[in-house]
Amino acid sequence: MIEKLEEIVHRFEEVGQLMVQPDIMSDMDNFTRLSKEYKDLEKIVAVYKDYKNVLSNLDSAKEVLQHEKDPEFKEMAKLELEELEPQKEKLAEKLKQLLIPKDPADSKNAILEIRAGAGGDEASIFAGDLLRMYQKFSEQQGWKLTITDFVDGTAGGFNKVVANVTGTDVYGKLKYESGVHRVQRVPATETQGRVHTSAASVVVLPEMDDVEIELDMNDIRRDEFCSSGPGGQSVNTTYSAIRLTHLPTGIVVQCQDQKSKLKNYDKALKELKSRLYAMELQKQQEEVGAERKSMIGSGDRSDKIRTYNYPQGRVTDHRIGKSVHNLPAVMDGDILPFIEELQIAENAEKMKEGTE
Repeated sequence: MIEKLEEIVHRFEEVGQLMVQPDIMSDMDNFTRLSKEYKDLEKIVAVYKDYKNVLSNLDSAKEVLQHEKDPEFKEMAKLELEELEPQKEKLAEKLKQLLIPKDPADSKNAILEIRAGAGGDEASIFAGDLLRMYQKFSEQQGWKLTITDFVDGTAGGFNKVVANVTGTDVYGKLKYESGVHRVQRVPATETQGRVHTSAASVVVLPEMDDVEIELDMNDIRRDEFCSSGPGGQSVNTTYSAIRLTHLPTGIVVQCQDQKSKLKNYDKALKELKSRLYAMELQKQQEEVGAERKSMIGSGDRSDKIRTYNYPQGRVTDHRIGKSVHNLPAVMDGDILPFIEELQIAENAEKMKEGTE
């Protein structure tokens, strides 16, 4: 591990020197790529620096214990050893986590799709509640969430809603939200006060860059239509909304949040590429085999991942067996504790695979 960390320190210093060179600074794409690499390496280098400092202090304390004759000095060294050993283990564990290869898609923006499932009108209302939860979470993370397509529910909420989420490491966090979300509560339309169970499915896709997915434009049918806003109000009387159909697969995407036809087309094309990427990824996972597929962050639409129980004020994530009794806070976007534990669990799986 030390050898690998020393290589990272060398690369970190190399990238830092490259970034101040005039030809690099004038090439925005190259500079942006190096800036991201520098930022990623900096996290590891900072922890490694602390780790080396602890190792040095441990060596000094052991030296005192071995050669010092003064009892007071030896006692101080012994106490220092007792403090430093746990620090060493904690930092070593953190470094192991940081050295786990990251999914290259984690740093990407994401496309978020929420669909009402079983439960009729209540499922649509719940889909709207989930959208609000992600809007609040995005605000807390400093991200921007923009609705690009939707189908209103008849009694509120949405039958389907699609949004772009942009910011730092969006997909790396939101990907754990893919799956079936289940709600247990008394619907507003229920006169007998009975608790109903409804569901909505969430799919999170990494937004693909143009260079990553090649498309034959002859395979795409483009349609234009008038856009409208959430709730049914008219947004635009011109044909600026775009619908793209990928003829070989039958995938249909549309975007209507922008007044510009060109901007809607660009967003719709990115979503189409993301859905094609996800389809290809699923094929690869099936080829690898179910036994190698992690249930954490797998993004399978059929996986029941979380239950929101309103009568008991409880939210349970079934993948990690974690329950919290602060449902109002969760619905206000407090989902980071779930995501962090899911990240830890997934990293533990990767580390286990690495030792097998």
